[in-house]
Amino acid sequence: MSGKNENCQTDERRAGLTRLPQLAEPTIQFSLAKELQQLREASAWDKISGRSSKTLAKYADFRIVLISMRANTRMEQHRAEGRISIQCLAGELRIHLPSAQKAELAPGDCLVLDCAIPHDVEALAESAFLLTICWPHSHVPDAK
Repeated sequence: MSGKNENCQTDERRAGLTRLPQLAEPTIQFSLAKELQQLREASAWDKISGRSSKTLAKYADFRIVLISMRANTRMEQHRAEGRISIQCLAGELRIHLPSAQKAELAPGDCLVLDCAIPHDVEALAESAFLLTICWPHSHVPDAK
């Protein structure tokens, strides 16, 4: 069985994507529990926004980001040019969507949004979630 796929990046291209090349290795394994504990213990909690994040994987067309938010904080309306998933790991999240729609997420819940859907993320309690972003090849952002 071959481990190579011509649709994926070459090692040379992968190495040039980021200042942290370990985030773009061919295989990456991490403990979400350990990463979340480190995120909560770090002095990285932003005093103004009430959130902290850590990129766990970073390829040209794909990202995994662990995000923690203090209770009663909000990420104002934004959108991603790629498809995203928001998987609630802890706490309670409310995702505000177009036309006054809302999605409530508890631990274990996952919401998937198609490209460019505007949304807000509100933490109703101290919360953590895993954000996954996958861009179509025509919209791949600058990864450096």
